[in-house]
Amino acid sequence: MMQMLAAGGMTVLTDGERKADADNPKGYGEWERVKQLPQHPEYIAEAEEKVVKVISQLLLSLPANHEYRVIFMERPLPEVLASQSEMIRRRGQGDTKAGGAALSAAFQAHLKQVRSWLKDKPNFQVLYLSYHQVLQDPIAASTQIHDLLQRELNIEAMAQQVDSSLYRQRTVSRI
Repeated sequence: MMQMLAAGGMTVLTDGERKADADNPKGYGEWERVKQLPQHPEYIAEAEEKVVKVISQLLLSLPANHEYRVIFMERPLPEVLASQSEMIRRRGQGDTKAGGAALSAAFQAHLKQVRSWLKDKPNFQVLYLSYHQVLQDPIAASTQIHDLLQRELNIEAMAQQVDSSLYRQRTVSRI
């Protein structure tokens, strides 16, 4: 998604600290300061008029005095967990099978909480995009993003960033 937005003409706020690797060969497009939002919500002002990747847990830390347009990427949890497990395995950072069902249930509960929280926030406009839908029809996804952001975007260039060869953790046969 970050590559799509950049190709479309948006400025992505990233510090380049987390380099591209085997798990994400096109890079992560992350900004490390975003992790400090719970203690320093004022940092989000640096992202004004830019794109910044914010994980769902940190959305709850965004201050109410800003307007937000959120592209919430959705992917089946078994695929997310498989992807995380493979990344942990590849890096040799611990047990890749810990917490299976309990972890999945915790993620499900968290996502339900975040969706409910977002629904009650008038300063948030949210586009929920299915990972699979983006892979299947990147032009339609890019058009939806254009409609949410209400900016001139290069929809063709955005769609060209979608690379289905990077869809490696398939636990649901959709494509």
